[in-house]
Amino acid sequence: MSPNRTQAYRRVMHTLDELGPSKLQPAEQDRIRLAADNLVFSSALATDAEAMRALADVEALSDALIESGRWEQITAARLVADLRGCGPELEAELKAA
Repeated sequence: MSPNRTQAYRRVMHTLDELGPSKLQPAEQDRIRLAADNLVFSSALATDAEAMRALADVEALSDALIESGRWEQITAARLVADLRGCGPELEAELKAA
């Protein structure tokens, strides 16, 4: 695990600590935490179906949060970017394959 991935994971956890209780239901917080955990421990995102599903789930959740007006676009985009940062770089993996 790289320092960049560790820092991204910390940013996701910080977002959950700061905004989670007031802006997210407990089940939504759990979904984000699960995705971050799956991504940070993934060694090859391109072949890790569980991590890819978890990331897609949080991307859909962030879209729903924006549409409902509960989150701003920028907040959701930052969370998804940090979440993606938790995992290995997909582009580099595809080039190696």
